[in-house]
Amino acid sequence: MGFLTDSTHLHITTWVIALILFFIAATGITKSKAVHMVLRLFYILVLVSGGALFFQWRVNYEYDIKFLLGILLIGMMEMILVRQKKNKPAGLFWALFAIILFATLFYGLKLQMGFDLF
Repeated sequence: MGFLTDSTHLHITTWVIALILFFIAATGITKSKAVHMVLRLFYILVLVSGGALFFQWRVNYEYDIKFLLGILLIGMMEMILVRQKKNKPAGLFWALFAIILFATLFYGLKLQMGFDLF
């Protein structure tokens, strides 16, 4: 499992692709169900790569917060897509998505395995 925990490249790649797929699905560029299904596959890949990093590098409570924020972010992404598909308002979920995305990126970059931006 060294390829999962040696660096954050795999994890970052999976969540960047997941975000791109999410915005494609959310904006309705394509009405295909395939984009949403591939996005769900990337949810799993993000969770597996993030979980491996979590269990390898967890040293304090900040990793627990980052893990929880990551799961909440995936939940918000799915809630937005499902509510839009059912033509229900998703404004609250978009706001929560933006806040949680910012907090997740902040924690991810701030932790030891993250980039030295802060």
